[in-house]
Amino acid sequence: MGVGPEGVRMAAQAGTITARELVVQTQPGLADTAEAIRSHRFLGRLRAGEVPEERLGSLAAEQYAIVSSDRRSFAQLAARFPAGSAGEFFLGMAEGEGVALDKLRGYAGWLGLTAEDLRGHEPHPGAQAYPAFVAWLALNGSRTDVVLAFLANLAAWGENCGAVAAALRESYGAADDAVAFFDFFAGPPEDFEPRALAVIDQGLAAGDSPSAARRATRLLQAYELSFWDALAEGL
Repeated sequence: MGVGPEGVRMAAQAGTITARELVVQTQPGLADTAEAIRSHRFLGRLRAGEVPEERLGSLAAEQYAIVSSDRRSFAQLAARFPAGSAGEFFLGMAEGEGVALDKLRGYAGWLGLTAEDLRGHEPHPGAQAYPAFVAWLALNGSRTDVVLAFLANLAAWGENCGAVAAALRESYGAADDAVAFFDFFAGPPEDFEPRALAVIDQGLAAGDSPSAARRATRLLQAYELSFWDALAEGL
């Protein structure tokens, strides 16, 4: 079967840009949202010790739902894109979510929450928009959509996780075990970016749309902000 005009156009478009260039092109459009995440009022309230224990528990339960969902989404992506560097990358992401789930137990336990408490929490729609979109991408997105979005988003998420860990230690007296989940996400593995760029280059060479990837990245970053907005609601 031949490649249609749209496929030819997409391949030509993809051939004009590298992964690194796509990342650079995408960053300016994310700046305002990234700053809103980084300077979110929830973090200010947390540093001041003004977030009640009930809301700290909501953070644990919402993350339990998010990480559990993302783990399955990455496994789905590994099954969709098993060849080349993508399959290994997505499997690694799924394994990382499993490690994060284990570390989350330390934070939940510090708050006196059981596994049943986490599972029984009624999720906030705004907090769960993020994993819902990740699940959509796992079924419908290209490998470039997913990896570009996470390459950008993990920077904002990681910085906030570092801020949460510091605030919990300083303002709430949390020990290392209690903040291990946030420490885990505060800094991605050293080889994360080059591996991510390799997957994006693989996707672009296969005809993935750069414009669709930029759109997915913008949306995921917006859903990240929605998560923090949900945590701060009513505070």
